[in-house]
Amino acid sequence: MRLHVGCAMWSHAPWQGRLLPHPLPPGERLKSYASWCNAVEGNTTFYATPARSTVESWAAQTDPGFRFVVKLPRSITHERRLADVDEELRSFLSAIEPLGSRTHALWVQLPGAFGPSDVGALAAFLRRLPQGYRYAVEVRHRAFFADERAEALLERVLGGAGAEWVPFDTTVLFRSPPTSDAERDAWTKKPRVPRRSRALTGTPIVRYLGRDDTGRTVEGWRPWAATVAGWLREGRSPTVFVHTPDNADALTLARRFHDDVRALVPELEPLPEPVPAGPPTLF
Repeated sequence: MRLHVGCAMWSHAPWQGRLLPHPLPPGERLKSYASWCNAVEGNTTFYATPARSTVESWAAQTDPGFRFVVKLPRSITHERRLADVDEELRSFLSAIEPLGSRTHALWVQLPGAFGPSDVGALAAFLRRLPQGYRYAVEVRHRAFFADERAEALLERVLGGAGAEWVPFDTTVLFRSPPTSDAERDAWTKKPRVPRRSRALTGTPIVRYLGRDDTGRTVEGWRPWAATVAGWLREGRSPTVFVHTPDNADALTLARRFHDDVRALVPELEPLPEPVPAGPPTLF
């Protein structure tokens, strides 16, 4: 029984020298992060398909059990809106091939304007995808959360393709006004949709966004800790990504979430101790 936890990135300036060793060459940053967490969101691939040599470096820095949830490029999801993308998809799949089993799921994050009337395009796209990968879809149009028929339609399409629905839970962020610059920025950029906690597959994926205040972040994830504990007892294999607006403490928070779930499911295997940020001292 394993719970995979992680963050939105593996390199972040506030972590350097405090949580992760600094300086670190690019070829060792992911390895250091992977001593803290056993999963990561592959957000960089949204902006450009990486070179195969770059992906080979990612694979070399992580164990086979490490999980990447890799976002499809925006040229596929946002610019072409899933239509006529065979060439781009082939190029992308070729680039990430070195990850092998580390590619836990391909993440189809759709734009906020992608609504119920576009589900047919999603269904056609999912039917064309190659076997051998898991697929996870994130939608942001409010109709999928407010209209039962739209929700049922999307669930039916995803279920038919064996794909997961990825919730991005921002409810804690929007529960009260922002109190920091990072929170104010997040208020303008993050989707404001209800919490959704129903899994469609045996490998649910959750994105949780808290606050820059640790106490409010931890209090806000308590429903998720209970849900994830239930999934583990059912034999599911969840992956949870912990975000805060500034992400300054996201590494420690991801591990704390794992600890909170383990308190509910004592048989859950603990995470290994992370590599220290600096050399040990005598005092």
